[in-house]
Amino acid sequence: MSKYDMLAIDAVVNIWTPETYELRPNRDAFFGGKMKVQDHTLRGITHDEMLRRMDAAGIERAFLIASKVGTKGHRASYHIPYEMVAEAINLHPDRFLGLAGIDPTEGMDGVRQLEAAVRDYGFIGAHGYPHWFELAPDHAKWYPFYAKCVELDIPIQLQVGQSMLYDPNYRLRSVGKPITLDAVACDFPELKLIGIHVGIPWTDEMIAMAWKHPNVYIGCDAHAPKYWPDSFVHYINTYGSNKVLFGTDFPILDFERTRDEIEALDLRPESKRKLLRDNAIRVYKLNEGAAR
Repeated sequence: MSKYDMLAIDAVVNIWTPETYELRPNRDAFFGGKMKVQDHTLRGITHDEMLRRMDAAGIERAFLIASKVGTKGHRASYHIPYEMVAEAINLHPDRFLGLAGIDPTEGMDGVRQLEAAVRDYGFIGAHGYPHWFELAPDHAKWYPFYAKCVELDIPIQLQVGQSMLYDPNYRLRSVGKPITLDAVACDFPELKLIGIHVGIPWTDEMIAMAWKHPNVYIGCDAHAPKYWPDSFVHYINTYGSNKVLFGTDFPILDFERTRDEIEALDLRPESKRKLLRDNAIRVYKLNEGAAR
């Protein structure tokens, strides 16, 4: 029995088994060092353990990302095979949903992979890390993927805000300023764009994009709620209540800690419900039971 008054849908979760952990280079330095993932989680957990932690945090469903982090073959980059997320969904179809990672340098081959992930595996959206390719969201290489998302009627999540240093010898420019979503939203008004990671340190700019464009939303993952800017909390609780989606970016944020910190914000009940589940159900076209 959950201690929370409503169940949540976590829209941003990394698949985190020991097998997927081994695919990530420099994993201890970044996840354990910079991001402070605790030792009992760092080297991967079973799906059953993830579900136990989700239950303790009142999380009904998790969107698992088959991440494509940088160009395949680069020493600091990795691609999580779509099949690994598909397997997790097959084992727990009532708890997991899939997001297909995007590598914009893969061109039409990548577009076909995205289509297959939706058609064959039932993935419900796409996900991209512009910083890892040093290609801003409004770069032309992303556009074929945007067009395919519109055709498939699926949202795409894109990391906005600053890049995070992964390797001391491999520095990435912050190409994901939220304003770069402006041209994309104009060019693809049917595309549901979700700027994840709150847009920090340009949160007000991210809010402006979500306010301007009916098809732009904000994912609140990766940054602990107790550190969210006041303007973002106000946005969630008032005029932006329909435009924000709950996420943790697990294991970057712990499920239960994140829920507890959101409870401490003392949001209006309606605003909290929209943040935690209703907006994800609407944007991703789920039914109330969170099944597509």
